[in-house]
Amino acid sequence: MRWRLGVVGYPIDHSLTPQLHDRALTLCGLQGSSQRIAMPDADAEQLRALMGERFDALSVTMPLKETAASICDDRDAVSVRTGVVNSLLWRDGHVHGASTDGPGFLDALFAQFEATVAQMKVLVHGAGGAARGIVDALVHADAGLVVVHGRTAANVERLINAHDNVFDVEHEVEHFDLVVNAQPVHAPAPLGSEVQGVDADTIAVDITYEPRMSPWRQSYEDMGCRSANGLGMLAYQAALQVRWWWGRDVDGAKLLEVIE
Repeated sequence: MRWRLGVVGYPIDHSLTPQLHDRALTLCGLQGSSQRIAMPDADAEQLRALMGERFDALSVTMPLKETAASICDDRDAVSVRTGVVNSLLWRDGHVHGASTDGPGFLDALFAQFEATVAQMKVLVHGAGGAARGIVDALVHADAGLVVVHGRTAANVERLINAHDNVFDVEHEVEHFDLVVNAQPVHAPAPLGSEVQGVDADTIAVDITYEPRMSPWRQSYEDMGCRSANGLGMLAYQAALQVRWWWGRDVDGAKLLEVIE
């Protein structure tokens, strides 16, 4: 079989996902290719029409993760909880969905910082599709608490109502162990010096990766914090994605090599 892979969303020209797909195919000894599909605002029918006819499997990025969830015939437990899908698979005439963003974030965090989130106090900027996956993963990995700072009150409220230990920014925290920027590039989060509870022991992760050193991330570096951009999460969630597609173990570090 020659796998027809792709990544769909908008904007998409900057996406490094095809390089990750190509490396994963090589590592698994499989044949295929991957391409970018620009789709700024698709309805469910448009997205589902790609599956089977043109593609065997897709990565899904903003702003289509909720739409992707709506076209699936079945979904994994994470995507059922979060309502978003970043991985689609066509099999036997059915569309299957999964969400690997959150678990991939945790795998990258451990690989890059040897950090586990059990009992951590975490601040997440953002409450959209990517943030939902990250917050879900943090909660299920026993984070002590998660504070969400988002632009859309309804999205923040949804996360707070879904978890006992997730709070809004009015919740006072003396020290944050981890701060995550899950906001789009055009909606920057407050800089490190503007956030109460941040010091040199805080780990800062910006899940965007263009530019590699964003002003937000640089503000934490200037405070002496350890930091990372989103390349690690991108690679490690892709490793989980292809494992779900093909049942093959792929080392996220091997994928990261082709995009760093």
